[in-house]
Amino acid sequence: ASIAGAGPINGPIVASMFGWLPVLLWILFGGIFFGAVQDFVAMYASVKNKGRSIGYIIELYIGKTGKKLFLLFVWLFSILVVAAFADIVAKTFDGFDAQGSTVYSNGAVASTSMIFIVFAVGLGFLLKYANLNKWLNTGIAIILLVASIALGLYFPIYFGLNSWLIFVFLYIMVASVTPVWALLQPRDYLNSYLLLAMMLCSMVGIIFARPSMNLAAFNGFHINGQYLFPILFVTIACGAVSGFHALVSSGTASKQIKNEKSMLPVSFGAMLLECFLAVIALIAVGSIALDDPILSGTQPQIFAAAIASFLTKLGIHEDTSKTLITLAISAFALTSLDSVARVGRLSFQEFFLEDDIAPKDYSLFRKAVTNKYVATIATLFLRRRRHASAQ
Repeated sequence: ASIAGAGPINGPIVASMFGWLPVLLWILFGGIFFGAVQDFVAMYASVKNKGRSIGYIIELYIGKTGKKLFLLFVWLFSILVVAAFADIVAKTFDGFDAQGSTVYSNGAVASTSMIFIVFAVGLGFLLKYANLNKWLNTGIAIILLVASIALGLYFPIYFGLNSWLIFVFLYIMVASVTPVWALLQPRDYLNSYLLLAMMLCSMVGIIFARPSMNLAAFNGFHINGQYLFPILFVTIACGAVSGFHALVSSGTASKQIKNEKSMLPVSFGAMLLECFLAVIALIAVGSIALDDPILSGTQPQIFAAAIASFLTKLGIHEDTSKTLITLAISAFALTSLDSVARVGRLSFQEFFLEDDIAPKDYSLFRKAVTNKYVATIATLFLRRRRHASAQ
């Protein structure tokens, strides 16, 4: 759930300008032989080193300089990802259009997401302290998921883009310092069912709708001033291979592994599921006529509109299905924000840690910059500055 953000949806849709064949080939071959292998190796290395990050492993085999350079890159990378995903989330929550009219689907998505967060915290405490049977935990999680969606659809909330940006900023500030079991893990747990339900419904909808592929198989190596290499491969990043996945595998997921046998399905399996989602996104954009006005919208809007049209074949109202698909996309983006903000915070702290100096002997400066609250504020403050500069 942490890796299935907007990446596997946005990437294939943008890269489809080169044609559906190179996109499909890269998703399949890149995902199976590069992405899934990378995710597994990163998790394996972390679990075998007591759940420590890739930075520690780099220091172990390459040295402190390599570790410092890597952590600096990860921190800067995290700032960029947080900025991009925060904008995606805020725009899906924005309750008003350009004319100032309320947008029901966005309001419902925002309301559902807020309830979702509250339920996730409650589920986190339940999982930690109740010691219930795993099937009972699963049943409770699904009930909470359905309840949050139902309440969100009936009670939409409407705030503007800037208000939601502030909320997202405050939320990830809290989420990045909250214990994993209290928010990140239960949110991922709930989101995994939402992700699987969306993918299952999309697959069934595609089977029944049997959409035509309106994209050409191959449009050339040079399209709109962009060259297939490297644009195709860096655009379909999360859909095939992504360094962010290695950070999630070694930064948060490895700390939740209880049995080493679980590493393969958790890491390799999750990447294959993400490839499947990327293929669904490719089918979605290919099903839309080339002169359709929806193609001028954002990638999540294109995806939601296409999948909603498929689901009408199953008797689901188009507006309802579009709202649910948009909810799924924003939920994954928000979950990815949880993870990447935490990764950025940990990288900032680890940059200043020294294994050969006891924490009690740190200088005041080192004690300050290794504090999780200071590290979080430093990371997210730069994210806010970057967003303001972009505007």
